[in-house]
Amino acid sequence: MIARVWRGATRAEDADTYAAYIESSGTGSARKLAGARGSLVLRRVVGDRAEFETIILFDSLDDVRTFAGDDIEKAVFFPEDDRYLVERDLGVSHYEADVQTG
Repeated sequence: MIARVWRGATRAEDADTYAAYIESSGTGSARKLAGARGSLVLRRVVGDRAEFETIILFDSLDDVRTFAGDDIEKAVFFPEDDRYLVERDLGVSHYEADVQTG
């Protein structure tokens, strides 16, 4: 399993709205793709910023390409991201993931 990890930040007051937005645009749409196995959105408020880290799980790098295109190391952005993001990673990291539940 592959974990695709991205980081960004919003103003603290935009945290709830941005969390709902990335669910409706990015992570929610990614989970509907073949080979997608789930997502996790982490956030924390530090001072006046809300830091976000998204993790989307895929079966393979080929499945990641379905979401991200051929340049899988490049972050995928959506139309309203500029409205919210005050910091963002332009790249992503991929990890082999060992997922345990229960």
